[in-house]
Amino acid sequence: MTRWEPTRSADADSTPPTASAWTVIGRGMRNRCPVCGEGKVFRGYLRVVDNCEVCQAPLGSLRADDLPPYITIFVAGHVLFPPVLWVEKAWMPPMWLHMAVWLPAFTIACILLLRPIKGGTVGWMARLGFDLPAEAPPGPQRTDHA
Repeated sequence: MTRWEPTRSADADSTPPTASAWTVIGRGMRNRCPVCGEGKVFRGYLRVVDNCEVCQAPLGSLRADDLPPYITIFVAGHVLFPPVLWVEKAWMPPMWLHMAVWLPAFTIACILLLRPIKGGTVGWMARLGFDLPAEAPPGPQRTDHA
């Protein structure tokens, strides 16, 4: 494994990767590169770019995996579940009305929260460091011929 380090010049004004955890998480949540704060983290809705377009940080090597959905479900559940219980206790609406209101509310909340939470996770992982895999050993290359 090799460790990625940003290229620095004498007049560089970029923040080093040792910025505070809150800084890099906040940058990631705003779809900004956690290292330089200028490039974008995502290409599309949830696809992380291979490298930052400004500082060339290898953001694509960071694997967020299942943490962002877990955090999203945790946050959405803690925000929306108390109103569900309150509405049920106060008015006791029929189940079809609960489903008509709360399923779309949970869906919209999860869609809106997932991207910033994944960006924050990528920022946190960038703060922990970039370990790049060593070059792949030479071997037979797989080719699919149609």
